[in-house]
Amino acid sequence: MVNVAGFLSVQRLTTNVTGHFAFFIDEVFKLQFAQSLVYFSYILFFFLGSFVSNLLVEIITRKSERFVYVIPTLIESLILFTVALTGNLLKPGNANLIAFSLLFAMGLQNSLVTRISGALVRTTHLTGLFTDLGIELSQLFFYKLKEQKQKLLATIRLRLRIIIFFFTGGVAGGIFYPYLELYVLLIPATMLLLGLWYDSLKFRIINLRRQRDTKERKLR
Repeated sequence: MVNVAGFLSVQRLTTNVTGHFAFFIDEVFKLQFAQSLVYFSYILFFFLGSFVSNLLVEIITRKSERFVYVIPTLIESLILFTVALTGNLLKPGNANLIAFSLLFAMGLQNSLVTRISGALVRTTHLTGLFTDLGIELSQLFFYKLKEQKQKLLATIRLRLRIIIFFFTGGVAGGIFYPYLELYVLLIPATMLLLGLWYDSLKFRIINLRRQRDTKERKLR
């Protein structure tokens, strides 16, 4: 949804930097250094998002592991809410500011999910996902042990779910953007907050179960 909203609003890709790097090189060879600097800035803001995300994770890990993923997610949600509520006013003269903000948010998110999954998945673009999916599907012909096959199938199912949700988000963004414009970003921003609420609720339930189990063991 972020990628579609960013592209339809300011004609910039906002979830990966591969294309921006190609355009950056092209502008350098044309000696259009001012424009090349803009494309370099797109790459830089995605990088900064990734850098800040992991920096926060490392700092927070040393203080309270419970909140290790909360702060980066809140920052990402805040950026999306801000762009959603102010973006339509900024578009006429500040398209790059919107692009920078969304690229920073997506760099932050990509780094966070990469860290959470142990570098198993990245959620802002599909190139790596389809590469890994192709490798793993081919491995099905050779992995014969039951444990190996179960682990491989679990990973394949995870990647397929991510691809399906990426596709669904893109379609939903394309459908709703003509009616909501950048307000469509309120949807993923709200989903991030709901994810944090769900995670907090799950943590409390697990904690209550542990306390109950501890009491039962003491009574025995």
